Amino acid sequence: METYNDAPGPGGASALSDAPVPDAEEAVSQEAVSEQALSAEAVSAEEAAEPPVKLLPVAELHLHIEGTLEPELIFALAERNGIALPYADLDELRARYEFTDLQSFLDLYYANMAVLQTEQDFADMTRAYLERAAAAGVRHAEIMMDPQAHVSRGVPLETCVNGVASVLANSLEEFGVSTLLIAAFLRDLSEESALEVLERLLAINAPIAGIGLDSAEVGNPPAKFERLFARAKEAGLHRIAHAGEEGPPSYIIDALELLDVERIDHGIRCMEDPDLVEHLVAERVPLTVCPLSNVRLRAVDTLADHPLPAMLAAGLNVSVNSDDPAYFGGYVDDNFVQLQTVLGLSEFDRVRLASNSIRSSFADEERKTELLAELGYS
Repeated sequence: METYNDAPGPGGASALSDAPVPDAEEAVSQEAVSEQALSAEAVSAEEAAEPPVKLLPVAELHLHIEGTLEPELIFALAERNGIALPYADLDELRARYEFTDLQSFLDLYYANMAVLQTEQDFADMTRAYLERAAAAGVRHAEIMMDPQAHVSRGVPLETCVNGVASVLANSLEEFGVSTLLIAAFLRDLSEESALEVLERLLAINAPIAGIGLDSAEVGNPPAKFERLFARAKEAGLHRIAHAGEEGPPSYIIDALELLDVERIDHGIRCMEDPDLVEHLVAERVPLTVCPLSNVRLRAVDTLADHPLPAMLAAGLNVSVNSDDPAYFGGYVDDNFVQLQTVLGLSEFDRVRLASNSIRSSFADEERKTELLAELGYS
């Protein structure tokens, strides 16, 4: 499998670093923190000169590219492709972004994908994300795409893969963001469907670095996909899975033991099982936490109730990510701003989260070393 920007092939990445998080004395100084301004869309020009939270170089490890479709782009693509949307205007569409649970989000998420028809559509979506991510301090992104959601509506597999890949191929040069592409499979569909699409991806030599497991978690346990993940491992692909967001802590255990995943997406419900927490800490298993997403999907009531501080205090290997930022109220920088504002996230913990994200990525060791140096480590 081909990967992007000199990242390792799926079977050739080195093991995740188990280097300990630095002590506070080793934390990066303010002078070493990146001076990038927050997006002009989020703050005024005056505020951008002195952003409320200085941006750190981070890796984004939990990002669904279809979840970056902003309302304006949805309308633009619909017009280009002659698609009649069921919303009169942007305000009506935005009014539907109040979700009661994961399924209410997924219904809108899949409906809006109808505007993605051509390679150019997928490329425009990807380029828009990378431009915004670069402004948020993202220096490496591991991007999930849902191929089943596109082939099931008649879009050729090559169209969605090539559209995204055409932009990722030059992401480092164009945006300063190294990238990897991950094919995420929909757990509410059958394993046979997932296996069929995976074999097609392998047959066309799609430039994917790994596979993931997403969509409706409850009622779709990891055990349902043992053959899929065994096939991915055989093909030398990295393996990640959503677990422990809506589903119970046992889903995290099963994802690790039955699917042999290298990272857990979300994982916040691990805090309900002290033995599991102890194991995750001992093994430095990465948990890609998405705070604003958790609030929007009612996994936690408010950001003030989020378990992230307790997860950090327990020594868990957590990072902060945006998940589906167009739907959940913010990109990575927005998540960090809200965490500092609401939870009083310290500079030390911000640096620790950024370091965790880089060390937990599938980037090669050279790229990790570059990004850690930007963060302030020699």
